[in-house]
Amino acid sequence: MMKFMVTSRGDDVSNTLQQRIKRYLIDFGLKYNEDEPEMIITVGGDGTLLQAFHDYCERLEDTAFVGIHTGHLGFYADWVPDEVEKLVLHIAKTPYQIVEYPLLEVVIRQEGATHSERHLALNECTIKSIGGSLVSTVDIKGEPFEVFRGDGLCISTPSGSTAYNKALGGAILHPSLASIQIAEMASINNRVYRTVGSPLVLPQHHTCLLKPLNDVDIQVTVDHYTLEHRRIKSLQCRVADEKVRFARFRPFPFWKRVRESFIRE
Repeated sequence: MMKFMVTSRGDDVSNTLQQRIKRYLIDFGLKYNEDEPEMIITVGGDGTLLQAFHDYCERLEDTAFVGIHTGHLGFYADWVPDEVEKLVLHIAKTPYQIVEYPLLEVVIRQEGATHSERHLALNECTIKSIGGSLVSTVDIKGEPFEVFRGDGLCISTPSGSTAYNKALGGAILHPSLASIQIAEMASINNRVYRTVGSPLVLPQHHTCLLKPLNDVDIQVTVDHYTLEHRRIKSLQCRVADEKVRFARFRPFPFWKRVRESFIRE
């Protein structure tokens, strides 16, 4: 008997669908369990799925996600409300394929702190200064690469490459590439200061280490969470050992998602 749970964005349409799905699946003999779900159905949009991912990031090996979008087409949420009955039948009756996407591991070391903080991002991590430019060394694979000066840096996963990274001019990466991408936010380039100026794609096991040099408060975001402003000694990013798992009941190739999200009218 599979254990499941359903989350909602909180609007009336999503809440109604949430209750319908829950009732249908219980009628089919599945067990509703918020503590140890094997499948999490999110109703709302990509933000709803992102929230569920963070709520259950300790259970990634045991949990698969499936999303229903009640607004615009989601990048992670690919079912529509009219398909609820079909989806419920799939969940209750048919085997499903598991698709795994790479995640970003972020390790933050704070000035004066004895322990580091570890976070997982499904989309991206950003680092900016509060007031003024960010000045930070950028080490790649343990070697100095550049000193960055500018508004900040965005480090994204392949599935997150279509989000903030794309707005910064980064490339869209297929999630089969276990990698992270570093994109600059308004870097300063003149005769004195120089950065590479292009987004960088790092493969698995290549670590990016950022060490802020100027005495400013730093703001770090991990997906939709803003971590409080603080003095940061270093921020280390790499492809995480963990992956996020999505339940697929029908093919929806990544490039089709990209086309549907950005090109198709």
